[in-house]
Amino acid sequence: MRLFRVTAVAFTASLFLGAAPSPYPGHPVTSPEIKAADILARDKAISSDAFEGRGPGTKNGEAAAQWLADELKRIGVKPGNHGSYFQKVPSVVIALDPTKSSLSIDTPKGTMTPKFADEVVYWTPHYASDEVKVTKSPLVFVGYGVVAPEYGWNDYKGVDVKGKTVVILVNDPGNEDAHPDPKFFKGKAMTYYGRWTYKYEEAARQGAAAAIIVHETIPAAYGWQVVRNSNTGNLSWLPSKDKNASKLPIESWITHETAEELFKRAGMNYEQMKAEANKRGFKAVLMNETLNIDAVSHISYLATRNVVGIIPGTKHPGDVVMYSAHWDHLGYKPQLPGPDKIYNGAIDNGMGDSMILELAEDFEHDPAPQRTIAICFWTLEEQGLLGSEYFAEHPVWPLSHIVAETNLDADLPVGATHDMTYRGSTESQLEDYLAAALKTQDRVLTPDPEPEKGGFFRSDHFSFAKFGVPAFTPDSGIDLVDGGVKAGMAARDYYRIHHYHQPSDEFDPNWKMANIVEDIQALHIMGEKLANSDVWPDWRVDSEFRAAHQKLVVERH
Repeated sequence: MRLFRVTAVAFTASLFLGAAPSPYPGHPVTSPEIKAADILARDKAISSDAFEGRGPGTKNGEAAAQWLADELKRIGVKPGNHGSYFQKVPSVVIALDPTKSSLSIDTPKGTMTPKFADEVVYWTPHYASDEVKVTKSPLVFVGYGVVAPEYGWNDYKGVDVKGKTVVILVNDPGNEDAHPDPKFFKGKAMTYYGRWTYKYEEAARQGAAAAIIVHETIPAAYGWQVVRNSNTGNLSWLPSKDKNASKLPIESWITHETAEELFKRAGMNYEQMKAEANKRGFKAVLMNETLNIDAVSHISYLATRNVVGIIPGTKHPGDVVMYSAHWDHLGYKPQLPGPDKIYNGAIDNGMGDSMILELAEDFEHDPAPQRTIAICFWTLEEQGLLGSEYFAEHPVWPLSHIVAETNLDADLPVGATHDMTYRGSTESQLEDYLAAALKTQDRVLTPDPEPEKGGFFRSDHFSFAKFGVPAFTPDSGIDLVDGGVKAGMAARDYYRIHHYHQPSDEFDPNWKMANIVEDIQALHIMGEKLANSDVWPDWRVDSEFRAAHQKLVVERH
């Protein structure tokens, strides 16, 4: 997205009032039945160059939100927020100016100045001032940067990091073991402790001045290009009373190669220190190096919005079965090399948007449900799930009356499959309802084949799970009718390497849509069951979200 200051706020606010103006794509003629042609037509429109990558707060990005609202209106879905299709979401935009900013690390063997974007990315979440400095801050290697009492693990034990810069490994302790213990940080599955957001949060709680996460493709689950593309340019935050003073002054990533050189200059071997960090009793190590950063940023305030529609229930209209997808993507970045500077996001998440619209149209032509069905499109997902987080903190309906939240994010059109998957380890009874729906298609629900990638924490359902709402993100299957699991995993890998968060994620009229159609049909069957009964799905007994859900149960009664 491009940087828009206060003038952009006034301009985008005017977009809240009317239909998306030309020359934006028109609306397709579609059928109430779930059809591949309808999904393709919608995806082609929403991922069009005309929307310039759907950057929140930009003229063309907000026009994409309007297009979705207009499409809901066209198919008969009613406004979901007290007569409006929109929920306004305020945010603060902090855009580091790399031409005025600098980062250097003083080492025993001279000063390192890693190249911004190619070897390091850094930013500040603070916005009380447009300049944040960290000077001569000692580096401390804190392993995985985890404090997890339930696992008897504390990487900060015995070390004071106040004012210091912590260097942190990505993912959980033991995540790369050949045979990980399933009872230790959930074995192969990433826990929230392995998520980069947690590592910054914990470093802030410990009083650090800065945190540097070392990127490695396998434990991170994506290449450096994703880190670079996602953390340069405009970064958004929900407004806070302290202007983010409680957060880390500086957050950063460095490449694996840069880390190896950093450790070498400190007289340490990176791989040996990583091995030590995976052992119980690991002690943080001072690196005899210091960080200097001068971060100069442009600060602006951005107006964007969630899109909310409903199919009202007849018997229990106050109880809500939610379906959602995020509408935003990475926008237009003029600094990109090459001619293509638009992140169209045709899979991420044009496909999710198109699937949810197709599902909404199907529900709208069904007999009226007993419970309300909500159709939501979140903004600012690419900036850290902010749109869904704002909704969860300012819900249109009480969270205690949300029966379930089913989110779709970047489903791959790979052709017919024997299965569907879902993100994360088994957590809620929603998987049981989806498995029952798939059974009617002679298909099965397969557990997340890559739980180590932390997908559970990277989609909008997580904003609701934190509050106890049963929520999940189903995914396209991996067991292809043509090629089996090997072909399915190869398709995932190809997308992640060649298209994920890259301008090449563009619409393709030749996508194999059989699995997408069947997936929507299964989600429709599941939704009918939830919307036309009195059942309330719960979290599993051993789920970390069960306690929060029990509070919602008390509120409901």
